[in-house]
Formats: sequence, structure tokens, C-alpha cells
Amino acid sequence: MLTVLAGDVLADRIGGGPARVLALHGWARSGADFAAILEGTDALAVHLPGFGTTAPPPTVWGSVEYAEHLVPGLADAGPYVVVGHSFGGRVAVRLAVAHPGLVSALVLTGVPLVRATAAPKPALKLRVAKRLHAAHLVPRSVVDRMRKNAGSADYRAAQGVMRDVLVRVVGEDYREDLARLAASGIPVHLVWGEHDDAAPLAGARLAADLLGVDVTVVPAAGHLLEGPLADAVRARLLETLEDAR
Repeated sequence: MLTVLAGDVLADRIGGGPARVLALHGWARSGADFAAILEGTDALAVHLPGFGTTAPPPTVWGSVEYAEHLVPGLADAGPYVVVGHSFGGRVAVRLAVAHPGLVSALVLTGVPLVRATAAPKPALKLRVAKRLHAAHLVPRSVVDRMRKNAGSADYRAAQGVMRDVLVRVVGEDYREDLARLAASGIPVHLVWGEHDDAAPLAGARLAADLLGVDVTVVPAAGHLLEGPLADAVRARLLETLEDAR
């Protein structure tokens, strides 16, 4: 059942009891990704602003602003086991660090928290175009066109403020948040596809080291919440709910 919580938070409500699970979806996805994972639980599968039918944020939000947007809708309830996929996992980490009373545990999958390699440099042509624009030798439109052509599929598909949101979020660093999580005592469970190309397993292992936890690796699985990865995330979620009783 689709419901609007306080603070204009849009979510699918699963189950008939008080929600114990909060599910946060990935970039360009929706709360519907969690339908099979949440079956039989009492949960809220949020539809984050700017995706699907939800309106984009009024300004260029980062994951901190997305997390704060959730807080009014979660107040006076919880704590929740928060399951986050990809972008939603970034938001989940920020929520747990800033509002630990709302989070009893985290189950994260495919979340780009720590880079295992240096970020790639922009293409030479784009770097030259930026310098020429700074010298007022080429118009801004040339730089924007080259940046769009060189960007990821998510960047090319994003429109308006969401493109700037993506750029901001991709540049965020979570090492300090992971250190604070490790000290908070909030259990964190990492479930990863072996062949995740959007959030490579090497980065998950670095995040696990910072958290002092292990990574559950799902053989042959990729980034999306489907097949064996979805099954493994559901199994971990149910175990976490049982531990939290």
C-alpha cells in the first residue's frame, strides 16, 4: 500500500504491524525493488525524491540531505533494520550516523562507500575544453556537451537537478562515517555480488575493514537486486530481524 509519511516521505507499506524494516533503493530505481525481499515482514520501502513518480529535491541534495528528508516520517517509530542498495545504502549510512536511535542494524549491498582505486581523470579533450572555457575561448555549451558524452549511463540519463545530485553524491567520501559506525555498536552486514561492476567487491572489502566486519559474497551475482543476490539479502535481513527481537 502506497502511503505518505510525515515530511512528504513516500513509501510502500508492507505488512499490517508497526514497521521494523526501512528499505532504501538504488539510483534510478524504486522501492518496488524490495517487494520479494520484504515479503512477510512489516516494512516501509521508500521511494526517494527524484526517482519514479516522486518529485526531485528542490536543490542539489547529497546523501545527508536525503537522510534528513526521511527523519520526520520516521520520528516516534522504529528503530528500524535499514536495508540499503547502492545509492540507498549511502543514505542509510548517513541516517545511521546522524540518527542512531532510528537504526537498529544495517544490511547493505552494492553501496559505493570506499573506492579501491583512484577516480579516473576526465578525458583529455574534456580537460582541454574546460581550460578553453575558463579562458573564454569556447562557450559553456561545448563543455556541457562533452561532459555529457563522456559521462556514465546514469549521468546521461539524469535530467535537471538530478544530474547535479549524481555528481555531488559520486564525489562523497564515507570513511569518517564508517569509523563512527564501527564505534556506535550498530550492527552492519555487507552482502555483495561477486561481479558487482557498479560497486566492486574490492571496495566492499575496504569498507568491511573499516567497520571490522565480514562481507558475504554471492557467487556470480552482479549489482542489481535480483536472483541469488536478492535471496541472500533477504536471508540476511530475516536473520537480522530475528537477532533484533
